[in-house]
Amino acid sequence: MTERGRLITLEGGEGVGKSSNVAFVTAWLKARGLEVVATREPGGTPRGEAIRELLLDPAPAEPLCSDAELLLMFAARAQHLAEKIRPALARGAWVVCDRFTDATYAYQGAGRGLDNQRIATLEHFVQAGLTPDLTILLDMPVEAASRRVSSRLDSGGGQRDRFEREQRDFFAAVREGYRQRAEAEPGRFARVDAARSLEAVQTQLDDLLETRIASWR
Repeated sequence: MTERGRLITLEGGEGVGKSSNVAFVTAWLKARGLEVVATREPGGTPRGEAIRELLLDPAPAEPLCSDAELLLMFAARAQHLAEKIRPALARGAWVVCDRFTDATYAYQGAGRGLDNQRIATLEHFVQAGLTPDLTILLDMPVEAASRRVSSRLDSGGGQRDRFEREQRDFFAAVREGYRQRAEAEPGRFARVDAARSLEAVQTQLDDLLETRIASWR
């Protein structure tokens, strides 16, 4: 019988470096002979990516209410789980995901002020008990993260998406939401200081992965 793969998620607010570090974690695991599927939320599948475009659109034809935002997040997640994540885990592959359900508690729960119990009900319905084996929280002060986003946009062009246009209070609430999640589940979460240089962050990740994966063997 094939051993189930592992699900590793990377979480954090805007500008903390998730994309770069998803690539690092993916390469780290592949170098050790593992099959790895790198993906993201919302998105990860064609239908999920279409929902992502709707969620991030900075100038929609009509405002998106918080309840609709929450339901779209879980609609994309249901498709993602059915089409990509569960099949990969079942064949023994490891999945590295840029955000997962902790982001929903942080953004729609803490950020938008939606009731966590409503989120938990949807989580139970969609995930049926599936949770990450390891969640890496890339954490840094809101002001520093905002400067990173501005620098990235200035150098690469483009515009802020619908979430990136939120105010400081929103991102402070999101960061606090993540902090509370990490405190509630210290065995699953590992906090990484994302305010340091990319090289220093990835040194932390290297040490973390060595320790955690050794404990799973």
